[in-house]
Amino acid sequence: MGKINKNNLQEFLKKTAILWVMIALIIVMSLISPTFLTSTNLINVVKQASITTIIGVGMTFVLVTGGIDLSVGSIMAFAGTLAASMAVADKNLPIIVSILTGMAIGTLCGLINGIGVAYIGFPPFIMTLGMMTIARGIPLVYTNGTPIFGLSDSFNALANSRILGIPTLVYYMVVICIVGYIILSKTVLGRRIYGIGGNEEAARLSGIPVARLKMLVYVFSGFLSGIAGILICSRITSGNGTVAEGYEMNAISAAVIGGVSMTGGSGSVLGMVVGAMILTIIQNSFDIIGVNSFYQDIIKGIIILLAVFLDLRGKKK
Repeated sequence: MGKINKNNLQEFLKKTAILWVMIALIIVMSLISPTFLTSTNLINVVKQASITTIIGVGMTFVLVTGGIDLSVGSIMAFAGTLAASMAVADKNLPIIVSILTGMAIGTLCGLINGIGVAYIGFPPFIMTLGMMTIARGIPLVYTNGTPIFGLSDSFNALANSRILGIPTLVYYMVVICIVGYIILSKTVLGRRIYGIGGNEEAARLSGIPVARLKMLVYVFSGFLSGIAGILICSRITSGNGTVAEGYEMNAISAAVIGGVSMTGGSGSVLGMVVGAMILTIIQNSFDIIGVNSFYQDIIKGIIILLAVFLDLRGKKK
């Protein structure tokens, strides 16, 4: 009995290791700086992590199938800039037009990625790298490299308002994470997505529509990138083709640190959320302490390599 309990404890600690890392970071930072553990700063940490977490949900779905999406940051810029162009106050268009524009562009880009990967046979890295370049260039051409200002108050309020003292960005993040968690962890669709990442050929032989589901996860990733693009342009109150640079790496980093395997078949939305929080806590901590922001990239890179190393080591065992 004692042996069973010991094994159960080891398994529990293994599954929750990343959560304990986050708790340890919070404890260390609260000891270093009294301002870290204030409610204002903690809400700010969650707010800072919200957009990365939103696109991280889509990235988790893609990674679980054994793919990758390098285009999420560029799709954010594409969708957000065109959504912002529909939200210029002088146009007097309903806010829903702007929102639907951003969502439609994100979904379309995801659909193109999905068709390229699932049906044409492009490697995910190459397909999404091409989309990353295209989606980054279109808004720059559209705006001639000039930011779009003068957006309506309703558009700016999407990401800058509060409900019960909590930023609306946090609510968006929570809802999307819950939806992503339920789909991936509690449905037949989610089990099939895991099956594709675990063994694509076995999944195909068992009757799972592999191509259709692979396309679907890229559509979902593009859709969430469209939403995130709207929110980031609302947050900075302008449309700009240069926004969200590097966000694809933030999403991948959050997922990998949170235990999502780069080779597919394992990982969870909840783990990705913890990974996103760890990245944001590190960034916030460096800002509080006054450490040069360049060191953040070094630390992030080391953490990613460590996470991938542990994942590969675990699979070999």
